[in-house]
Amino acid sequence: MNSLSLLGSAMSRQKISNLSKAAVISIGAACIAASAFVLPAAALSPGYLFIVLFSILIAPRMTLSLPRSKFAISFADALIFLTFLMYGGPAAIVLAAVEMLASCLYLRSKGFPFSPQMIPANVSINAIYTSCTFLIWQSLPTLTSIHFDSTKTASLITELGILALSQFLISSVLAATFHSLKDGSPFWSTWKQDCFSSSMTQIVGAGLAGLIFKLINYGDIVTSAIAFVALAAAYLNYRQSIGEINDAIAQVESAEREKAEAERARRVEAEGHADELGVALEKEEMANEALRKSEKAFQHAALHDSLTGLANRKNLWGVLSNLITEYKEDPSTAFQVLFIDIRSFKNINDSLGHSIGDKVLTIASKRFVRMLGPNDVVARIGGDEFAIVLRNLATAGKAQKVARRIHQNITQPFALSGNNISIDVNIGIAPCDAEYNTPEEILRDADIAMHYAKEKGNGFAVFTKELRHRFLEQIRFEMDLRHALERNELSMHYQPIVSISDGKLIGFEALLRWQHSEFGNIPPNKFIPVAESSGLIQPITVWILRETTRQLAEWQKIGPEYHDMMVSVNISGKHLGTDDIIDDVENALADSGIRPETLKLEMTESTAMENAEYTINLLNRLKQIGVQLSIDDFGTGFSSLSYLQRLPFDTLKIDRSFVYAVGENGENSEILQTIISLAKNLKMRVIAEGIETHSQLAVLQNLGCDYGQGYLLAKPKSKEDTEKLLYQRPRWIPDADECEQPSPLNITEHRVLVS
Repeated sequence: MNSLSLLGSAMSRQKISNLSKAAVISIGAACIAASAFVLPAAALSPGYLFIVLFSILIAPRMTLSLPRSKFAISFADALIFLTFLMYGGPAAIVLAAVEMLASCLYLRSKGFPFSPQMIPANVSINAIYTSCTFLIWQSLPTLTSIHFDSTKTASLITELGILALSQFLISSVLAATFHSLKDGSPFWSTWKQDCFSSSMTQIVGAGLAGLIFKLINYGDIVTSAIAFVALAAAYLNYRQSIGEINDAIAQVESAEREKAEAERARRVEAEGHADELGVALEKEEMANEALRKSEKAFQHAALHDSLTGLANRKNLWGVLSNLITEYKEDPSTAFQVLFIDIRSFKNINDSLGHSIGDKVLTIASKRFVRMLGPNDVVARIGGDEFAIVLRNLATAGKAQKVARRIHQNITQPFALSGNNISIDVNIGIAPCDAEYNTPEEILRDADIAMHYAKEKGNGFAVFTKELRHRFLEQIRFEMDLRHALERNELSMHYQPIVSISDGKLIGFEALLRWQHSEFGNIPPNKFIPVAESSGLIQPITVWILRETTRQLAEWQKIGPEYHDMMVSVNISGKHLGTDDIIDDVENALADSGIRPETLKLEMTESTAMENAEYTINLLNRLKQIGVQLSIDDFGTGFSSLSYLQRLPFDTLKIDRSFVYAVGENGENSEILQTIISLAKNLKMRVIAEGIETHSQLAVLQNLGCDYGQGYLLAKPKSKEDTEKLLYQRPRWIPDADECEQPSPLNITEHRVLVS
């Protein structure tokens, strides 16, 4: 019964103590807030800010723990009293709260014991007793005949004495009250034993504040230095004395502890083994629990992407393996696989940074998840590539609807870190099929469909075996094309360009041919796109420039009529997009020795317009070299006339589709007439390509077209056959009765480079 009473009494004291602390913290917070609100403008001076910083950084390190006491002496009271004198009570209250918080945090870092609420309680007590001191200090002139004049030493001593006495009484009473409520000890005994000794803090603080105040206002440098040395010596002596006392007490306590420890060791020796066993078992259980948690975390990390939280490649492999097995056993369990690539994601990383890029990937993954069912799986398989497994979806048509919905949703713009971001995706769809045995196979086909969607710009595409054959063919062509030059499989053919007014040979257009060692002649429309997508187009173009200019240099020596003969080389948009073209052209001219004006560079209309400002600058630099420039396939792109008149082209080549549309009697020639008139107004020469019939030639002659090329005039020939023609000096424009009507299959000639 007595034990229960004691327990109840302790719980009651603790409750009262907690309520008291809460009340003090609330009152202290109010005092701090009110003081901060009425803080005078003078408190924003450098002097006050210096005192605040000193209280935070230096004063806590000067605090001394009193021997055998729960209190510590802080010399920050001197700063509080000094602030009273110089900046007023509100500034002193704010400083008192800041200083106490810094001191408590510093003492706690050094091992001084604090209960959970003691730091805010101490800060509040400091603010409260400083507020009370301020009220007493402010009320005395009104209630008594005492008037403070800090310029007079006697008045200053009185003022500081009242501040110190008020500070001491209020702070010691509050502290003793707290300890009495917490421990149940008598108030008077607690005050005498633990609190009375703290009066030294206020006494020393008042003295230091007065001395510093006098030195600031009336002292000189020498006096200040002497005073500083004296104060430092006094502080160090006091600190040494406190340290010696603490060391002596520690030695006594250590001896007592050793004695008590020896007695306790004998008493608990019998219980030791049981306790050790219990601790060992407890630690083992904790280790097992930690191991289980760690194992779960490792399993999750092994199967999920760390950035997006989606399933990773390994997880996806497991899901697909199970689905493939289930489908082979029961074809009704159909599924579809979507392979998704974020279009131009590298531009986001390069322009906005990888952190923004990571956030974009996270947003995209959340959008994917929101649009799918609970049984579907979304996985990030690397970089900006994702895969989606649609379960229980029977047909590719339904998968296309899902892909269309994903595409519409993912392309919705969004704001991120002040940037308006819009992304697009390419989606490849691979339906389940009995031929699939591994996840690699179905993901490979979904990837093939995705690349086809990227190539066509359709957003999404469904895999077919024809796409696989085409893709594998491109891969084979790319690998073989890398070695085509060293194997001498590439060669140049030349198609004459003729003046259709007098039949004079102007030059040739250089056309690339690939004689594959295994497959024979590969059409340009099959290997040129491969060369461009693989980056091989640039080294091939360098070889073409070198080969054609050297050949032209030899042919120009055959006769005087060939001295001004030129060769026209097509330039890819990939090559035109770099400054390397300048060096490549200059090197070819230097190696061959031909005059720059006999080399003509052709580029398509769409290539020139892709980045018009950059192209204008680059073409002007090429013109400074002296080469001729021609715009190819004019009429098939979307030219801006404002840019077209700024592009320094010498000739304009009409696309063969407009020439082919001209009938026997000249019908449908209006577009030809418009293009020729436009070129003349822009001071360009006009070349018509794809001339196949004499009626087409006649229409072009009547419209004032300058040059022409096509099967009617001459087919592309190897360099050996072309050289024979140069020596034979044929008539390049045949009479109408000599013309053969070409087969419709022969009206298309692929250019060396297609942009």
